Amino acid sequence: MAATPEDFEDYLRTLGIAFRTVEHVPLFTVEESQALRGTIPGIHTKNLFVKDKKGALFLIVAPEEAVIDLKHLHGRIGASGRLSFGSADQLYEVLGVTPGSVTVFGLMNDRAGRITAVLDARLVAADAVNGHPLINTRTTTISGADMLKFVRATGHEPVVLALEASAVKSGLSEEQAPSLGTSEVAG
Repeated sequence: MAATPEDFEDYLRTLGIAFRTVEHVPLFTVEESQALRGTIPGIHTKNLFVKDKKGALFLIVAPEEAVIDLKHLHGRIGASGRLSFGSADQLYEVLGVTPGSVTVFGLMNDRAGRITAVLDARLVAADAVNGHPLINTRTTTISGADMLKFVRATGHEPVVLALEASAVKSGLSEEQAPSLGTSEVAG
């Protein structure tokens, strides 16, 4: 059975992770969630649930404005061939969430370790990162360091790298990536 938002908050407390949760109307897309800017400070995330040609599953977590080139990302994250989106059934089976609620916090439901978590380096370095706490009527804020702590506590060792196309094309190292701004390079 999938964890509830209350189970999630209890888990954060168990890990000693400070958090803040705000309730709001249901948000299904990044565009809809941008209406909350100014109300909830920090980096807001977009989360892509994808699979490779052999069926390996990946959760890609990046700042909402990041331009991610899925056509070329597979080689950088260890996927077998090009990436495509996973189904709603797979999403619920593995992460315990529905479309519109995809979140890094769903990793607590992947007890079998089927997902490879891929985190943008800017998130790990951020003071405040926002994501849905397993439901799209709330947003929870934690630090980037605590997000990394959370992911590892769920049994996932994340791949942390600069995901945005401009970081790769400009030749920046992973250490330099957290200082990048919004990309103007189309994926």
